[in-house]
Amino acid sequence: MRILLVENLRLRHYGRIRPTSGRNLFYGAIRNHWHVSEFSDRDTARFESPLGFHPLGNWRANRRLVETCDNFRPDLLVLGHCDIIRTATLQEIRRLLPGVRIACWSDDALWVSSTIERLHARRSHVDALFITTGGPRLREFCTGRNVVAYLPNPVDPAVEDQDNSQKTVFDRDLVFCGVGESTDARYALIDQVRTSLPSAIRFECFGLRGQPAVWGAAYDATLAGSRMGLNLNRMEGWPLYSSDRIAQLMGNGLLTFVCDQGGLRRFFRDEHVAFFTDRDALARRIVEFSADDARRQAVAAAGRAFYHEHFSGQRVMRFLEETTLGLPYSQDYLWADEVYR
Repeated sequence: MRILLVENLRLRHYGRIRPTSGRNLFYGAIRNHWHVSEFSDRDTARFESPLGFHPLGNWRANRRLVETCDNFRPDLLVLGHCDIIRTATLQEIRRLLPGVRIACWSDDALWVSSTIERLHARRSHVDALFITTGGPRLREFCTGRNVVAYLPNPVDPAVEDQDNSQKTVFDRDLVFCGVGESTDARYALIDQVRTSLPSAIRFECFGLRGQPAVWGAAYDATLAGSRMGLNLNRMEGWPLYSSDRIAQLMGNGLLTFVCDQGGLRRFFRDEHVAFFTDRDALARRIVEFSADDARRQAVAAAGRAFYHEHFSGQRVMRFLEETTLGLPYSQDYLWADEVYR
């Protein structure tokens, strides 16, 4: 299997920005013993842009992708966050490689109008569309000739390489990392919870209320030094949705607090994460786990092991390949019924 993964690799940030989930899909393809290459649309556009003239750089990036496909000859082209790549470019690739199959994955939330617009623009030009939100709404993106499926956020042991469930010494007890507008409902929730917690619980937030965000190695170090983490989305209640934060927290063995509104009990039990329903329940559960470190370790360890087993990049990438190519499923994927045609 020859796979070309197209996304924004953020090379121009020189290590400052953490790679997207596409990096774990890339590693997963390698662990499946596939021949995989990458193409970064935005970086190529910048590198190919004379004197910073972006429209010309975008055009050249599209031409370079066609050239890359002609040279590499992938069996499967996987599109991630690559808005620069145009429909005409995909049509040209199909002309050059009649047997190529094209998949597109998106980990942006479906309450964002621009996300929906991008998916509608892609749906008629790809064989498969993968979205990190589940539920019947995915049928909206079916054309009768494609397949649309839920895709969980993947982990990889080379990226999520910490096991905080086995640690007892930390820089902080609880952490939340995230950026957004001050009107973000998470901010009010965090402020309310903070006032409910005993002062002995060391709770730090990064990227909000004037606190600088952490990036790159600093972000990894922050996770490594945290006992527990908040998995808060900008909006809760969307079927099976979470940002890739859940993979980063659970994958590194932090005891993870998850809102019990989006149906994630379908995957996780109380033995894996700390579910909460509202502000008071969240504060209460934080206090409970802070006072019982043995319980914290047990739940965090079980959650980490479960996530790495069922949502590894290797397993998720295998599901993407088998779904796109219409192959029988080789494994019991927990989300296999979230496939729409």
